[in-house]
Amino acid sequence: MRFSAPVTHVYAPLDYASASVDRYVASYARPGIEALFLGMNPGPWGMAQTGIPFGEVAHVREFLGIDEPVGRPAIEHPKRPVTGFSCARSEVSGRRFWSWVEERFRTADDFFARFFVWNWCPLAFLEETGRNRTPDKLPVDERRPLEHACDEALRSIVEVLKPRRVIGVGAYACKRAGMALDEGAIRIDSILHPSPASPAANRGWAPQVEAQLEALGFELPGSV
Repeated sequence: MRFSAPVTHVYAPLDYASASVDRYVASYARPGIEALFLGMNPGPWGMAQTGIPFGEVAHVREFLGIDEPVGRPAIEHPKRPVTGFSCARSEVSGRRFWSWVEERFRTADDFFARFFVWNWCPLAFLEETGRNRTPDKLPVDERRPLEHACDEALRSIVEVLKPRRVIGVGAYACKRAGMALDEGAIRIDSILHPSPASPAANRGWAPQVEAQLEALGFELPGSV
């Protein structure tokens, strides 16, 4: 696949951060889970640094217990360097997501006994300015082959993990899950994305998501 301007750099953290990814999957991927939380694609200060979905460095290291060597993209954006677990930036989406998991479930093992977290697309797209460009903003002729590959990968992941549901973290991930999977065989729902670009998420993401999950029938630890 080739991507044109305004995209100038494409990061593939499943490759250059494969040691972290392998550790994550080996430690936490368990077949027969209640639900797969599905994000869209890596952020430059999260998964692009650690290889882990919503992978804010501090939580990946301290809560998930992962701190593996991370390589570099083949062509690195000068404004978005990959420094792995040395990265001092904190990704807001990842911090919100994993902070909620830690507060509610207490341990990673208790969370992953019921759930897993993955991204629909494993690639990060950067513009010349360093701005992150999400897959849904790509030109249609570039987006279609990407969608085909990512949908196929999602079907494979669902076949292995056998979740009873897929929960799209945000509307786009939910839409792609609906396009890729047989909704007659698996239930697909969505929750609010924790992005700081979302005004709704900035008004207390965690309590809103808890209410959404409880409305979908999930029992959360400590809920009344």
